Amino acid sequence: MKTFYFLGLLFILIGITGCSGDVIDPGTESPPSVTAGDTAVTETVQARMETVTEAYEAIGTVRPLTETRIEAQVTAQIRDIAVSAGDPVEKGAVLIRLDDRQLQARADQARQALTAAQEQLRQAEQAQAAAQAGFTQAKGDYERSKNLHAAQAIPLQKLEQDKSIFLQAKARLNQAKSGISSATAGIRQAEEVIREAEIAIGFTRIQAPESGVILERLADPGDLAIPGKPLLMIQTSGFLRLEAHVPEGLIQKVTPGASLEAVIDSIDRTITATVDEILPYADPLTRTFMVKASLPHLTGLYPGMFGKLKIPVASRPMVQIPVRAVRNVGQLELVTLADGEQLQTRYIKTGRRYDGWTEVLSGLSGTETLAVLP
Repeated sequence: MKTFYFLGLLFILIGITGCSGDVIDPGTESPPSVTAGDTAVTETVQARMETVTEAYEAIGTVRPLTETRIEAQVTAQIRDIAVSAGDPVEKGAVLIRLDDRQLQARADQARQALTAAQEQLRQAEQAQAAAQAGFTQAKGDYERSKNLHAAQAIPLQKLEQDKSIFLQAKARLNQAKSGISSATAGIRQAEEVIREAEIAIGFTRIQAPESGVILERLADPGDLAIPGKPLLMIQTSGFLRLEAHVPEGLIQKVTPGASLEAVIDSIDRTITATVDEILPYADPLTRTFMVKASLPHLTGLYPGMFGKLKIPVASRPMVQIPVRAVRNVGQLELVTLADGEQLQTRYIKTGRRYDGWTEVLSGLSGTETLAVLP
């Protein structure tokens, strides 16, 4: 029994050893060599050694360089919105109309109050003129009575009577002047209310402050517009920027004015972004800094798109070969080395690809000449 046990263990070990011989390490060459004349070679290419910069991809969002919030300056119900998201608008174009009926009624009341105050002023001026005439006459009578009483030509009773008439005329004159002042103040107040009402009525027509494109519509007809509540968002320039969150450990590698690569996956483009602004404080929850980098004009790029800002971290050497020189057999990656007339197949391991070139992680040194096979 023990003999069979040891024989079975021996066969298992032999099988494992045989299987391990099928593992192919990168850099291993196939035993047979062939000449270029025996195989159709399309072209030969040269492997190269490049120094590449490793980068951290900071997640961000594409946003307008200048973004304007449109808000109401008076409280009123929205009657009409003339634009939708994506519409281009010109400076001064009417975007929203608010219900101005209450403001118009207030202005009409103020105009009526102005008319009444003007009539009151006219009457007060007439009353002042009459009071001034009565005062002038009473004053003259009182002055004559004083002179005559001094000459003992009239009794004291007559003097007192004229004095009383004079004082009453003076009081009526003062009252008439007070009425004019009151009417004048009423006119000023009514005119001020009219001006305020007209300004408020003007605010019911909300216009575009600059030319641009409507980014977002945040209200609908029938909603109540109040100051401080955004109704529309407008991109007032055609320029965009990428706002990315950079970890605090890498923020020292980013400086204003620096040119960095930005990747927009949705349109499969890598473009150059210029750092415009770095907010001088970190988010305590994510431990990141907000970095804003302006983007060049690019067709198909819109606000709200996902983007990545590449922050340089370190440099390292990299062997690169053209992608067309790599052949795939199952899960194996092969290249054909061209040494004069001799061709030799070698197993390699590749990494990331860059514009028609692929990184070689192992199997090549960067000095080889490779044959491209059909």
